[in-house]
Amino acid sequence: MTTPAEPVPQGAARSDLPALERQITQAYDEGHDADIPSDIGYVLDDAGEKRRRQSFAERRRNSLVKKSSHASGGNHATDLEAAKDEKSDEATSEDEANPYNWPTWRKVLNCGLISALTFITPLGSSIFAPGVPQLMRDFRSSNELLAAFVVSVYVLGFAAGPMLIAPLSEIYGRNPIYHICNFCFIGFLVGCALAPSLDALIVFRFLSGVFGSCPLTNGGGSIADMMVQEKRGAAMAVFSIGPLLGPIIGPVAGGFLAEAKGWRWVFWLLVIVDGFLSVVMFVFARETYAPVLLQRKVDRLRKETGNDLLRSKLDAGLSPRDYFKRGIVRPFKMLFQSPLCAVFAVYMGITYGYLYLLFTSITVVFQQNYGFGSGTVGLVFIGLGVGSMIGLAYYSITSDRTLKKMAAKEGQGMKPEYRLKPLPLGAILLPAGFFLYGWTAQYKVHWIVPILGHLIIGVGNLLIFMAINMALVDTFTIYAASALASNTVVRSIFGAVLPLCGLKMYGALGYGWGNSLLGFIAIAMVPVSFGLLKYGERLRLRFPVRNL
Repeated sequence: MTTPAEPVPQGAARSDLPALERQITQAYDEGHDADIPSDIGYVLDDAGEKRRRQSFAERRRNSLVKKSSHASGGNHATDLEAAKDEKSDEATSEDEANPYNWPTWRKVLNCGLISALTFITPLGSSIFAPGVPQLMRDFRSSNELLAAFVVSVYVLGFAAGPMLIAPLSEIYGRNPIYHICNFCFIGFLVGCALAPSLDALIVFRFLSGVFGSCPLTNGGGSIADMMVQEKRGAAMAVFSIGPLLGPIIGPVAGGFLAEAKGWRWVFWLLVIVDGFLSVVMFVFARETYAPVLLQRKVDRLRKETGNDLLRSKLDAGLSPRDYFKRGIVRPFKMLFQSPLCAVFAVYMGITYGYLYLLFTSITVVFQQNYGFGSGTVGLVFIGLGVGSMIGLAYYSITSDRTLKKMAAKEGQGMKPEYRLKPLPLGAILLPAGFFLYGWTAQYKVHWIVPILGHLIIGVGNLLIFMAINMALVDTFTIYAASALASNTVVRSIFGAVLPLCGLKMYGALGYGWGNSLLGFIAIAMVPVSFGLLKYGERLRLRFPVRNL
């Protein structure tokens, strides 16, 4: 460990001497290597900086007392320079512990497990939608609004969970939060399967949605933890297969299962699948969050060297309580201090709300207009699935390539805004799909044509989803979970509320003008997509989110 008494490096310019001396003195006082700035990864306000310095000062006093006690007892106190050398040697020998340096198979395994989890929890949002008519008969209710709400209340849980789950993952790490939320998710799914009344089912659906939001909130952060920016687009595309296909495949399986075994077995299926996945994750998933990994290393080195002054370069110096207070407001700061985050959230909210509005209307449209049964109507959702896969393939092939190409062309690094290149294409495809779906369903054109409209909607939805999520992850990196949480809250509110209006809107306007209304709103968002592409960097730089 460099001390204030040591000479300044010979290669330093004379004008740099005061700055270097201050840096070395500060480093010694705080108990870390002089070449590691104390603010890497964190920007604290005055109160936070004061608490951080108090924490380090107290840590140093305690360490000196301990060393003095050891010296008086005849033991040799730990040499600070030796501790530094030991730390450096171990850092060199354990570079593979850095998630960026994991072998490819380990990254693929971790990414695959998280993606599988994000397939299961959104699956729960729509898998029992085809069984809702059966459910309402069992509970002797004919309230159409309540029938839609019992589906969308799950998505309302997606809005409530992230604001607690994201900051917890940035204190204790990703894995403990995944495991706890998995356990609670399974418990409330069992409650849904055994629900004695419609009110109880709604409550259990909401709570299962709260804990089911965990992988949607933390998944993007986990990917950012493992993948360097130039390879992150393809990894996020693989990760996104789960949350995109889950809500679409759900009705396909749920329709046949509800018809054969009843709506309660839909929840038992989710319990079985998620229970198996939870065990696999507990055994094979590894922690990815850098501050937690570095802190574990520091704790081990302190124990081995006896040097309590060693600390992680990402240590904010705050107590868990203070850090949680900071973390709990972080998503709100991003949402309200950054116009870019706010626009992203509203845009994603409209797109996501449209998707869940389709989930509540497709069953009615194809049963009434085309005579599909409760089992076969689930197959209609395959159109959305195919469209999503086409969009996913396009984005995964082009995103990283475009990022590198633009960075080389402009010579200004890999800007997050380069991820938004496909956004205008998605913005144009979305209303086109709704116009095709609406008017062909209105005039009962052959059923394959409105499904082609779903396919176009799926492509547009995917491109918008991926472009915005990737831009958020690349912008906030270490705080990606909080950034995605702020976005998830807004989009989930839209996803829960819009379906409640869907059936009444179609009843008043018909399928043609009803879907055209959605299309016109989506058309109004097209200039926004081009504006984000042109002015996104300016908004990001002019309105930075401070004191994270």
